[in-house]
Order: sequence, then structure tokens, then C-alpha cells
Amino acid sequence: MTYKNMQKIAATAPETQSADLVADNISQLKALFPELITEGPKGSAVNLDVLKSLVGDATVSDADEKYGLNWHGKRQARQLALTPSTGTLRPCPEESADWDSTQNLMIEGDNLEVLKLLQKSYAGKVKLIYIDPPYNTGKDFVYPDNFQDSIKNYLELTGQTEGGVKVSSNTDASGRFHTEWLNMMYSRIKLARGLLAPNGMIFVSIDDGEVTRCREVLSEIFGEENFIATFIWKRKAGGGDDSGHVAAEHEYIICFARDLAQAEVSSVLHESPSMTAKYNRQENGRRYYLERLDKTSLTYSKSMDFEIECPDGTWIRPPQPDPTNPTTGWRWGKETVKVRNEELTFQKDRQGHWRIYTKTWEPSEGVTPRSLLVDNVHGRNRDGTQELDRLIGPKIFNNPKPTKVLEHLLKVGANGREDVVLDFFAGSGTTGHSVMKLNAADGGSRRFILAQLPEQTGRSDFPTIASITRARLRRAGDEIKSQNAAVKIDAGFRAFKLDSSNIRAWSSTQADLKQALLEHESNLLAERSESDLLYELLLKLGLDLCVPIQQQYIAGKSVHAVGAGVLLACLAESIEATEVEMLAEGIVQLHQQLAPAGDTTCLFRDSAFADDVAKTNMAAILQQHGIQNVRSL
Repeated sequence: MTYKNMQKIAATAPETQSADLVADNISQLKALFPELITEGPKGSAVNLDVLKSLVGDATVSDADEKYGLNWHGKRQARQLALTPSTGTLRPCPEESADWDSTQNLMIEGDNLEVLKLLQKSYAGKVKLIYIDPPYNTGKDFVYPDNFQDSIKNYLELTGQTEGGVKVSSNTDASGRFHTEWLNMMYSRIKLARGLLAPNGMIFVSIDDGEVTRCREVLSEIFGEENFIATFIWKRKAGGGDDSGHVAAEHEYIICFARDLAQAEVSSVLHESPSMTAKYNRQENGRRYYLERLDKTSLTYSKSMDFEIECPDGTWIRPPQPDPTNPTTGWRWGKETVKVRNEELTFQKDRQGHWRIYTKTWEPSEGVTPRSLLVDNVHGRNRDGTQELDRLIGPKIFNNPKPTKVLEHLLKVGANGREDVVLDFFAGSGTTGHSVMKLNAADGGSRRFILAQLPEQTGRSDFPTIASITRARLRRAGDEIKSQNAAVKIDAGFRAFKLDSSNIRAWSSTQADLKQALLEHESNLLAERSESDLLYELLLKLGLDLCVPIQQQYIAGKSVHAVGAGVLLACLAESIEATEVEMLAEGIVQLHQQLAPAGDTTCLFRDSAFADDVAKTNMAAILQQHGIQNVRSL
């Protein structure tokens, strides 16, 4: 038997990058229409003439005008979404809560890069996305979309200056006022769509400033046919002159489905007092109200105008305000009245005339969600502020959404008890707080993934908005657990921070070639930990960041077993030739104990091996015992 040498993962390998969406698109097009893709000097290309013939268009050229929303930079925004990320997410257990047991994530970093990095692990797995993006009110928002490395990115994102000039200036007088906002939103929404499950949906909070353009962007990316509704949320009660001419008391929440045919919009119970108050009678523990059997209609039907016998033996017809021009009939037909006669209720009015009613029962499984979200049921701005003030302190964050309105949206779009919820404009963390509250209320185990930019606040206690997010999640989690001691609730989160890859890319620009070669002897950054490397592997191999990880010490080396043995990683910094056999045999025993269902990948640091012989022997022993995929970093 011959054994393959241990293959080294280079910095340019697919494993070191986020999902290549362009390659995925080309692959899908090739599968559907092989004749559509041609190979040119610059790679794959789409034959536009073939494309037009496939859709039955023999006349339209690329130069012709097309219906849609267009702006300067749209093509670049689309390309940004398709460009893979070479970054990583570094674990921060010390800033987390219940690291070992939680299934929730809170990620600090530019959400464009975070969304790219999540593609391999979470594509098609998110049931509900809720975002509350910058409203483009003329105030600054800091999303420059030029991630390079952690330090440069952090300075650009939170310092908001470049060469002494503001990089995010955004005033009403700017000719690029809407353009900048659209460029920022388009690439992020496009990436977000890939994370949604086939039956998932997205909710976007917005106000009058960008509601029309936001709806157009969502229509283009999701398809106009997948529009569900625009909810109108009454965010405050009372007047005010904050809008100049008209006091704005509402905002919008636009909802689209990933695929309307598969969307799961859940019924909700007791949406408003006006809906529940009318159920003013009760029988056997269930509420109902009486509804007149007769009704007036513009389309009078003689077949619905017939006599019904009352309890005293008299017969009555539907009362007609004008007997010469009948307009009233029964709601039930003659046959239905005969079959369901026992369901009729007879009562006399003040004049002694018989009136016939039916019982309308309060829905036990809820009612269809309404598009109007009222402040006294779904919360208002003031409620969100009071919630955060109580947990963190006063004047920490402007206008956080109340958990009431988020819980309502979760009931509508994430009623599955194990659904994944994503918010990549996390702000103060209302979405995560709401997920934990709803789980406590209905016994669910929904998971949340939050992403928030480390935008500076100017405060010493909470220097960035991301630090506010984490603090709120910790305190809200503690409060929910204390209030629901008898219920098992996941009120924790794993914290991660966006950074450059742990795998060093070769740079040919260094003047000192000898020094460059010495520095690149190991292609892993020296300051990064085993944990940093391990979680980058999870991301790049498409594994869940909360997948179970077991750690064992074999031959004095730490070995991580991920996902019940799907991945075995020994990231020790040195492996001597004399240690290879004992370490390899221990890994084989661990693999046999775990007995993973699929193939196992075993990974090592390339620079850890004393020499090539040690590396070759390690690969040979593992492959001899059935672990064929042995790689090094």
C-alpha cells in the first residue's frame, strides 16, 4: 500500500477563504444550462446571446434601458458581495457567557466581512433575519467596506478619519446621500439572502427617508413575488414636532420571504385589545362573542332570505329596513341552518323582536398577523429605552427597539422552537434579548447570531457599541435565568471578533527577500493561539461555530475532536520524531472511540514537525488506520 504525503494548506487555498459565491453561481448555471458558460482568457464567461435565447429574448441588447433601481456604484456593491473574505473570527471566551454550553453567537466586526465568513457554515440555515440598519437621516454611519486587517479596519471604522478627513460624512447636501446608503445596504442584503433557509424571511426596519428605496432593493434581491408585507409600527404615542410639518409617529418593517411558496408565517394570539375585548362571553373555559345571523349586503340574494322558526314557534325572516327594496339576508344558507340549528342562539331585543345569533369563538391557534403594530401592544421607543436604561444605565444608546416588537416578529417568522435568528446590525442587542425572552416564555431553543460594528461611543465604560451589545446580553441573560429558574434556558453567547486570517499570505513586496523567506518559514501568525486556528478551520471547513469540541491530551499534545470526530486537530507548535508514533496511535484510538459517520480530516501545524520524515510517518500511520485525509497548516 502506498500512502499520500501530508498536503499543506496554502494561504491561497479555498480552505482559507470564505465561500466563493462567483464559483458557486457559475457551477449552478453550468448545471442548469451547460451551453451558457464559455471559457475565455480571463476565466469563465456568460454567453449573453445564449442567455437571451434561453429566456426567449431575441431583441433586447445590454444597452437597452431596463426597469429597476439604479445608482452609481451598484455594480461595485454587487462585486463586493461576491469577493471572498480572507479574514477570520477570533474566539473571545473571556467576553462570552456560558461559552462551553451556549449555541448563540455575538460577533464584533464589519458585518459585510462577517456575512461572507458565515456563508460556508450557515448558508440556508437561518430562519429569520431582522435588521435595524442606519436610517440615513443625515447623521454619520461608518461602513467603508475596505476590510484589510484588524488594526487598519478598526481605525477606519471607529476613528472615522483617513488623513484627517472624515470617511463617513453623510449630509443631506451631499450628492451621494442616497447612493452611499444604497451601496452599503445592497451588498449586505445580497449576502444575507444566501444565509436564509428556503422557508425563511427577512424583516428590515426603516423610516420614510429610505423606505421606497429599501423596498426596491429587497424586491431586486429577493424577487418582487416574494414580498410578504410592510408592517407599520406605531413607535410612540402623542404628538411632537420632530418632523417639522407632520409629527411622525410610525416606522416601517418590510418583510420578504426567501421563497413565498415555502414561507411559514405563523398565526399570533391576542394581537390587540380591540381584537380580544369583543370575546366577552365564556363557555367551558373558552371565550366567544355573539354575531348576528342577518347581514346587509349590496348583493342581495333571495335564496338567503327565508324563514327560521324561533323557540316559541314563531317564524321570522331577515329584518328589512325597506321592505320594498330588500337588502338583508342570513349569513347561513337554508341547508346549513338545518344541519347546525343547535348552534343558533335566539334572543329578544328591547322591542320584543326575536334576533338570531351565532357564537364566534376566540381562535385557539391564533389569528393572521396584522400589518399595523400598535404601541400599547408591541411596544414603543420609550419602552426600548427604559429596558436598556434598567439593564445598563441611562443614555447609553439612542432609540433601541423594544423587545415587545421583536418578540412579535419572532412569533410570526421564527415559531419553530429551534430556529436560527440573525441580526447583523445588532445595536444594543435587542434581538438577542428578545430571543432569550421568547424561549423562556414558550420553552423554545431558538439560537441567535448577532454582528455589530465596533463603533466608538466616546465612553470609558462602554468604548464601543459592540461592548454595549455584549453587556446587555450578559445582564439580560442573567435576569431571564433568575426569573425562570425552573426552565432550562440558553442565556449565553460565544463572543468572536473579526480579524485577519491566522494564515499568513506570501508578500512579494518586501525589500529584504532573505528576511521575508525566514518570516514565511511558518505561514501561521506567531501571535495566534491554538483556539484561533481551530475556529478559523471550523469557519473555512463549513462547520458550526458552536459545534461540540472535545479536548484530549495525547503524548503530551492537545488534540481537539470536533463534531464527534469529523475533524481531529493537533495544533501543537512542535512534534519531535520520537513523539510521532505515540501521538499517531493515540489519535487512531480516539478516532475509533468516536466512530464518526463520515470521513475524518486530521490537521497539524506544518512547522511543528521536526522534519519531513516525521511528517511522512505521521501521515502513513494515520492513513494505515483509515484516516485518509491528513492535512497541515
